[in-house]
This record gives sequence, C-alpha cells and structure tokens, in this order.
Amino acid sequence: MRLNINPGSSSSDLCLKHHSPFPRTPNSTFFLFFIVTVTMSMATSPHTTLFQTRTTPFPLSSPRPTSFKPTSIKCATQLHTQPPPLTHSQDRVFNFAAGPATLPEKVLLRAQSELYNWGGSGMSVMEMSHRGKEFLSIIQKAESDLRALLQIPPEYSVLFLQGGATSQFAALPLNLCSPNDAVDYIVTGSWSDKAVKEAQKYCKPNVIWSGKSEKYTKIPSFDDLKQNPGSGYLHFCANETIHGVEFKEYPVAQSGVLVADMSSNFCSKPVDVSKFGVIYAGAQKNVGPSGVTIVIVRKDLIGNAQALTPLMFDYKIHDDNNSLYNTPPCYGIYMCGLVFEDLLEQGGLVEVEKKNKKKADILYNAIDGSKGFYRCPVEKSVRSLMNVPFTLEKSELEGEFIKEAAKEKMVQLKGHRSVGGVRASIYNAMPLAGVEKLVAFMKDFQVRHA
Repeated sequence: MRLNINPGSSSSDLCLKHHSPFPRTPNSTFFLFFIVTVTMSMATSPHTTLFQTRTTPFPLSSPRPTSFKPTSIKCATQLHTQPPPLTHSQDRVFNFAAGPATLPEKVLLRAQSELYNWGGSGMSVMEMSHRGKEFLSIIQKAESDLRALLQIPPEYSVLFLQGGATSQFAALPLNLCSPNDAVDYIVTGSWSDKAVKEAQKYCKPNVIWSGKSEKYTKIPSFDDLKQNPGSGYLHFCANETIHGVEFKEYPVAQSGVLVADMSSNFCSKPVDVSKFGVIYAGAQKNVGPSGVTIVIVRKDLIGNAQALTPLMFDYKIHDDNNSLYNTPPCYGIYMCGLVFEDLLEQGGLVEVEKKNKKKADILYNAIDGSKGFYRCPVEKSVRSLMNVPFTLEKSELEGEFIKEAAKEKMVQLKGHRSVGGVRASIYNAMPLAGVEKLVAFMKDFQVRHA
C-alpha cells in the first residue's frame, strides 16, 4: 500500500493508491481509513517529519512478487467528519460535590482551547516558568480581577498560596499573635472546630460559643457573644460546608481583628473586606480547582510572625515576593483567573448572589414542601446558599436515593461521612437546570416511595 498525502489536502480530495495483493473487504477499508486519518494528523504536526521526508514506503512484510493493477480509492468526506460537540446533557453530569466541585462550562472550554498553546506563547500554562512574563501576566490579572470582584482596598495584600485552608488554621496564629496571646473562636461546625484545635498549639484560643450540643444547626446571636478583652482576633467560619450553616451577617471584633474562613462561600456574594483583618479560602469550592489557597490580609498585620513560624507559613515572605517565593500552583491560579473573569462578566457578585438565592430557594422549598419526607435540620434563618444537607424520613431510602440520582447523572449527593444523609452543594457554577432537575427527581422519588 502506498499513501501519497499532501498535508494541505482536504479529506474530500485525498486518495490512496492500493497496491495490496489482498482483496478489499469492509475491514480492509476501515484499516485504510485508519491509516489515512493517523497519517494526516501526523503529517500536519510541526514536530513530525516522518511522512514529509521519507520517499519510500515502509515494508509491511518481505517483498513478494505480485501482479495487479493499482486501484484508486476515493475517500468519502463523511469518514473524516468530526461528530458535533456533545451538549451538557449528553456528556456532563450535574456534580453536587462539596469540593473539588463543579466549574463553569465556559471556563472549562476556554481552558481546553488554551491548554496546548496559551496566548500564542507556544506552550501550555502548565509548562511556563512562574517567573516568565507570560505567567506574570496571568497572576497579575487574576489578582486584579479578584480585587475588582470583592472591591479589595489597596491596604490589603492578596496572596495565592498552597496547603489548603487547613494550613491557615496554623498560619493565622503564627502570623497574628504570640504564644501567650488570647484569641476568640466561634465554633459553628466541623471546620471551625478543627481551626480552634490547631490554634491551641500556637496561642491561647477561647471558644466563646459552640453549636456542638445542638449538632451545629444554629449560629449565635451576636449580642450573646462574650468576647474577651484584649483578644488578638475573633475567628469564625462564614459557611460550614458539612453542616450547611452560613453567617448572613458578620460579627464585629470588640478587640483585635475579625478573621474569616470563607472557603465554601468565597465570591458567592459581596463582602465588605474592610471589616476584616484576614479572609482566607480554599479555591476548590467556588473559584477554581484544588491546590490554591487565597489569603486576603491587611498589610499592617504582616511582618510579625512568631520565631518558630515555618518559612512557607510566613505572610511576609509571600507578600514581599508577590506570591512567587517558590513555584506556586500555576495552573490552578490560571483557572481561578478564568473564573474571576467569568464572574465579572456575569455582572459581579451582586448578580451572582441573586442566582445563588434563586437556586437555594427552589431546593429548600422542595424540602420544606415535602410534608416531612425530606428534612433539613438547619435553622431556616442561617441555611447555607452553598451546601444543602437533608435527610429522608425513611433513612433506609437514602442509599437508594443517591444511587438512583447517579443513574440520572446527578452525582456526589452523599452527605459527609461524619453526618450522613444527603448533601447538595450548589456553588456558583451549578446551573439552575441542575437544581431544577434534582428537585424534579426528589418529587418523583417521593411519589414512588412515600
């Protein structure tokens, strides 16, 4: 078989000269189509000279005398036609995972288009030097767009770090206080509980309120909080991912500064950053893939780290080096930048919050209107817009509910292992259609199992 291929030829005028002694069959025709397809893609690659320089065919077997006439085979155009792109309903699930979580399709498709050759640079973002001009433009734009989204004042630094929000449980006391300093913590769920336990290693934390006795279903009245005079900071978790409890308003630190873990509602609504000393968040809920931790810190709080602070936990090191002291999670930061850009294009966080409220209302109304078949344990006034936990009246049906939902392409609905039940995480990128489909499924499941 001899293949004469012009890399500039279209599939419709490509021809094969068939010199094989074997009869043509449907299988051999497929084989020829396969060779043509592979050869064309190789021939058009800038790194492939295999089919451009070789003038004689590779022998498929030892030469044998044959007697035949060359046959011209015309390739049907439709053999090379790519199928149309699959729509969301065909190849994407509705992913209700708590994190890593669903990302905007628009962002994923943009990243896909730029994966191989970013901005005409001839390389992927994953290959770039973090000190090169290309990546510097990426991280600078990501920071600029985040500042625009949250209206971050100039007296605050934005740090793109690693280690997850959990690393900040230690970094906060190490940077903001000395070993004997007292600090206050409000504990409204598993994550704020973990934060205070880690802080015990580096300072003197006081739990001024805990919702553990009520299974973390409430948030305290701020008037009931008894903050300690001279406390270095007041720490709280703005949205508890596991228990579905969210602060709708924020407390005021009577002494020291206000610090918030906003991992699971970061960039889901407007926030007055000027009311905080530090805001930190893992990116993998609302603004990007796992691997990026964002810290927004008031500049006057930087530079007072305890002597035992590990280098990579010292805010000053990262601030002085614009988050580039060592190699940062480059691709994750790039993805966060695409998400920030998308949120701005949606009209900013005021518009994003409206969409999130609409989705949450639809889901909570379905739960409350089920006559007890579905139950959300969280007090209504503090229900999360991001994480919706619920149980079924007949707990033995929960496994079947999750299994059937997965068959309908709604995945990751199982509640956290520490609490069980069902949990639907409906972050920014969860489309309204996903929530509507879940609610329709819930109603149908109730009809069949009530």
